[in-house]
Amino acid sequence: MKFFNAGTNFESVLKKYFSFKNETLSLDPLAELLEGIKNADFKNVLRFLRENPEITDHFKEYLHHIFEEKPFNLSLTEANILSENAFIPELKKRILNKILPPVVNENTVWYMIDNVSVTPRRDLKYFHNLPEEEISELFRLLGIHDFITRPGVKKEMLFSMNILSWRVTGSAMEVEVVRMAPQYKNFDNPFLALQNELEGLAEELEENPYLQLHSRDSRYKQIKIYIGQCLEFVNISFKNSARYGISGKINQSLIKIRQQIQRIYEIVQLLVIDKEEDILINSKMLVFNVLRYKSHKNNISDLINDSTRLISHLITNHTAETGTHYITSTRKEYMRMFYKASGGGIIVGALCVLKMLYGYIPGSDFSHAFLYSMNYAMGFVMIYLMGFTLATKQPAMTAATMTKVLSEEGNIKSNSTEFAHLVSKLFRSQFIAFVGNVLLSFPIALLIIYGLDVFFSQNLAVERSDKLLKDLDPFKSKAILHACIAGFYLFISGIISGNIGNNSVFYQIPERISKNLSIRRFFGVKFAKNLSKYYAKNWPGIVSNFWFGVFLGATAPIGLFLGLDLDIRHITFAAGNFALGLYGKDFSIDSYTFCISLVTVCLIGFFNFLVSFSLSMFLAFRSRKMNLGQVSEIYKGIFRYFIKNPMKFFFPLRSGLDQKTDELMSSTVATKSEDH
Repeated sequence: MKFFNAGTNFESVLKKYFSFKNETLSLDPLAELLEGIKNADFKNVLRFLRENPEITDHFKEYLHHIFEEKPFNLSLTEANILSENAFIPELKKRILNKILPPVVNENTVWYMIDNVSVTPRRDLKYFHNLPEEEISELFRLLGIHDFITRPGVKKEMLFSMNILSWRVTGSAMEVEVVRMAPQYKNFDNPFLALQNELEGLAEELEENPYLQLHSRDSRYKQIKIYIGQCLEFVNISFKNSARYGISGKINQSLIKIRQQIQRIYEIVQLLVIDKEEDILINSKMLVFNVLRYKSHKNNISDLINDSTRLISHLITNHTAETGTHYITSTRKEYMRMFYKASGGGIIVGALCVLKMLYGYIPGSDFSHAFLYSMNYAMGFVMIYLMGFTLATKQPAMTAATMTKVLSEEGNIKSNSTEFAHLVSKLFRSQFIAFVGNVLLSFPIALLIIYGLDVFFSQNLAVERSDKLLKDLDPFKSKAILHACIAGFYLFISGIISGNIGNNSVFYQIPERISKNLSIRRFFGVKFAKNLSKYYAKNWPGIVSNFWFGVFLGATAPIGLFLGLDLDIRHITFAAGNFALGLYGKDFSIDSYTFCISLVTVCLIGFFNFLVSFSLSMFLAFRSRKMNLGQVSEIYKGIFRYFIKNPMKFFFPLRSGLDQKTDELMSSTVATKSEDH
C-alpha cells in the first residue's frame, strides 16, 4: 500500500481515477481517496459527488468491483474476539500481531481494511463524528444504502452466526465450564438450542434468498430468548466463581463465550427490518461494526482489563474476609490488637538479632539470601500461626474490605460521613498495631543483644552499628525507597494469599483432603476433617507469609549481586535495628543521629503503609469496576471528618456511627460466608 501526504485533495483523486470507467483491483485509489476525504470538509465531498454524477457512477462501479464476492465473515467471527483460551498465549499473539501483522488472504474484506486504512481506529472515529444525515447521504450516493438486504450479504452474516454458535457450544460443553453453573443441569442446554435455531434460519434463507426478518417473527424471538439464556449462563458462572473458585483458563473461556454470544446478538439484530428506514440504518451499522471489530482486534489493554478483572476481584474477595479481622471497633478490640501486635514485635526483635548474626557467617550472596529469607519467612509464619500481628501486613487485607463495603449495593455510597468513620476505625487499628510492634521489637532486640554480650563477653553489634544507623538516615541512604519496596512486597503477599485462597476453592483442596482414602485409613475420619479445616483456614496465610519473608530476605543480596542499591526497610525491623545500632555504639550517639533515626522509623512505617494500601486499593477498585472519580466526594468527606474528629483516627472514642459501620462490616463477612 502506498503512503500519501497530508495535503491529498479528494477532488483531484476522484478526477484522476474515476473520470473514466476504472476496472482496476488496486486498493490505492480508495486509500488515497480516504486520506483526501479526511483532509476536507465532508459537506464539500458530498457536494462534489452530487454535482458530478458520472464520476460518482464510476466510483460506485469501482467499489462494487473490488468488494464483489469478497467474504467478510472473518471480520465478524474473529475480530475483537479471544482466539486463545489462556491469557499468556493470547497476549503473546497480540503483541506479535502488532509488531509483525499476520499474512491475510488477499481475497477478503479483512485484507482490504488492513490495506486501505493505516489507522482504522482513527478513521472510524472520524466517520462516527460526522452528522448522521451526511453519512446516510454518502451511502445513498454510493448505492450501498440497501446492501444489508442483498442475499450474498445475509448469507455471509448467517454463516458467521453459525460459526460462532458451533464454537461457543463446544466451549460451553467443557466439563469445567459446565461445573461453574450447576443451576443449568436440570434445564435444556441453551447453547444447543441456539445452534439449532440458527441452523434452521440458514435453511430458510437457502430456500428463500430474499427472506426478511422482523421483530415479530417467532424464530427471531426464540433466538433472542436463547441468547439471553446463554448470557445468563455466563453471568451465573462468573457469580459462582466466589463459591467454586476459578482458573485463568476458565476465566478466559467464559470471556470468550460471552464475546461470541454478544457478537451473534449484534449480527442477528442487523437482519431485523421493521421499517423502510431500518434498511439504511442497519446497512450503516454493519459497516461500522466491521470497522470497529477490526480496529480492536489486537488491543492489548482491553485484553488485560477483561482477563484480569475477575481474578483480581476474587483475590480481593478472599483478602476482604481476612481484612474484617484487622479493623477494630471497641476498646476491647483495640487493646486486643495492641497485644497481638506486641507478640509480633517480640518475634521481630529476635529476628533482627538473628539476621545480624547471619551477616557474620562467611558465604556467598546466595547463601546469605537463603539465610535471610528463611529467617524472615519462618518468623512471619510463626507470627501468623501464633495469632500475632505484623502491622504492615494489614493494609493489603483491609483495603479490599474497605472497597468491598464501599461497592456493596445499598451501602454508604451516598453517605461519605459513615464511610469516613469506617476509615477512622481502620486507621486507628493500623496505628495501634504499629505501636505494639515497635514498642516491643525495640526492647526485645536490646535485651537479646545484651544477653549475648553477657554470655559471650563481646558486643556483637559493634561492627554493624555504623551501617544500621546510617540505614536509618534518609539523607545518607535510600531508606524511603527501600521502605516503598517493602510496601510493594506487602501488596504482592496479599495477592498471593488471595490467589492461593481462590485456587484452594477452585481445585477443592479442602474437600479432597477430608475425603482422601489414604488419610482416612491411616489417621482416621476425624483427623482428615480437622486437617481439611486447618488447611482451608491457614494455608493461604502460611504461603503468603513465607513468600513475603523470601522477598524481604533475598532483595539485598540480589541487589548486591546485580550491583544495585536494593534493600528493604520495614518499620518493625527498623525499630529493632535502631536498638542494635544504639547498643553497638554504647548508647553514645549525637542528638541528630538519635532524632533522625527516630523520625525515619516513623517515615518507614508511613511508606510501608502508603504503598501497600494504595496498590491494594487500586486493585480492589479496579476489580469492582469502580471509577475513582465517583468516590472523590467520599475522600473529601474523610478529610472533613478528620479535621472535625482527629482523635478518632488514633483512639477508640465512642460514636453514634459505630453501630451502622459495624453492620456494614458484618454484612461483608456474611456475604462471603454465603458464597461458601
